[in-house]
Amino acid sequence: MLRSETGMEQRAGTTSKPLRAVSLFCGAGGFCEGTRLAGFEIVAAVEADPAACKTHTANFPGVALYEGDISGFLRKRAPVTVSEQAATVGTVDLVIGGPPCQGFSQIGPRDPDDPRNLLYQEFLRVIRRIKPSGFIMENVPNMLSISGGHFRDNIVRACCSAGYRRIAVIHALASDFGVPQHRRRIFIVGLRDGLAFNGDLEATCHRELAAFKAQNPVTVWQAISDLPAGVSLDDQPIDYPARRQGQPSAFQKLMRLDCDSPLLASGYKLARLSGPAMLHNHHTKGMESRRRAIVALIKPGMNGAALPRELWKGVRSHKWRRLSPDKPSYTILAQMSRDLSEWIHPVENRWITVREAARLQSFHDGFVFHGSEYQQLKQVGNAVPPFLGFAIASAVKSLLRPVRKS
Repeated sequence: MLRSETGMEQRAGTTSKPLRAVSLFCGAGGFCEGTRLAGFEIVAAVEADPAACKTHTANFPGVALYEGDISGFLRKRAPVTVSEQAATVGTVDLVIGGPPCQGFSQIGPRDPDDPRNLLYQEFLRVIRRIKPSGFIMENVPNMLSISGGHFRDNIVRACCSAGYRRIAVIHALASDFGVPQHRRRIFIVGLRDGLAFNGDLEATCHRELAAFKAQNPVTVWQAISDLPAGVSLDDQPIDYPARRQGQPSAFQKLMRLDCDSPLLASGYKLARLSGPAMLHNHHTKGMESRRRAIVALIKPGMNGAALPRELWKGVRSHKWRRLSPDKPSYTILAQMSRDLSEWIHPVENRWITVREAARLQSFHDGFVFHGSEYQQLKQVGNAVPPFLGFAIASAVKSLLRPVRKS
């Protein structure tokens, strides 16, 4: 095993049979990508959004994808889908997924009655059916505290009832694991009853996860400075940028198509592309003249509070924010699809592009997003950062390998 400057534990070759995983609420596939890099074989996935399904299929062509509402997955009927055939009892080691978090998120109304809050029940229904050795459920930290811990207690009880009484709740900051973004998430890890495991599950998970922590956080500029200042005006791929003097950074070597590393080989990244090595998704929303004047006055790391009153009256000053080049990004969110004014490029007087947002989420340049620009930004913002998924999946893999049935 090799350790990179970004904190990524990079896999040496292995001849053992990979563990098998199923991904629920998979979206574009950030959690899938991280789990695959950790050495799992993703055998089936479930997603309802058509645009996200298109992206997932393009990046995981060998994975059986159930395209539809999860409530219809693994229901008794004939004929079963290919994805259901892949997700059979006794063949799956791990189930991963992040039930939609809009009802829990601090961004928005935080409605405890939001019906999406109950989608964790569908996650656990699938767990009961497949009976994997373990599972990882991702969500926002608010899931634990909203309604006085009501949902936290219900989820823990439901896990115990499903046959997973050993539960660990892991709080993680993405920038601790090589992601150039301060994104806080929780991961609920469960280990199936009856499997041999000694010790405290939560303490063990934290110990295993510590091996993947970065020595230093990756900054925005270390993540995107090699990408062109100009953007694609017609949303089509553009020529891939040549390496410049002093670049690439350690993080950029992991992202770029023309760089090799033990974790992300150039051939692995290029294999995702249907044609030559081009830069995909390097486009962004247009900007009207008034907004351009506002953006030009905001310095790196600053927000709308510093704007002249004739341009902005100070209401919701965080609405206008320019990324600091010397720090990790603040959270990349799905609301970018509606308004990018909180994600201004650290140097250029424009919004960040889809590709720059993807870099800040730790998606390499061979991972291409499909659909409209609105849909692409939504997919990027909703995703689990692959490097964060890689760290948590690797930590859990170390628990599952010893208890896997021969």
